[in-house]
Amino acid sequence: MLPDLQLNDIVRMRKPHPCGGYEWNVTRLGADIGLECRTCGHRVMLTRRELTRRVKTILPREKNANPE
Repeated sequence: MLPDLQLNDIVRMRKPHPCGGYEWNVTRLGADIGLECRTCGHRVMLTRRELTRRVKTILPREKNANPE
């Protein structure tokens, strides 16, 4: 399913969000996955099964300038 998914990973979906963005940040992990649109900031929750069907690629997470 989604073996390497971690917080702050960037997920590229198959279909665009209505704002036109394809990329989402992972904000929550668990039975449901929290995602935030990188274009407009809209937040959604998807089940792991639903995310597996909708995801196209998982990009490596961003490196923060201030690791705290």
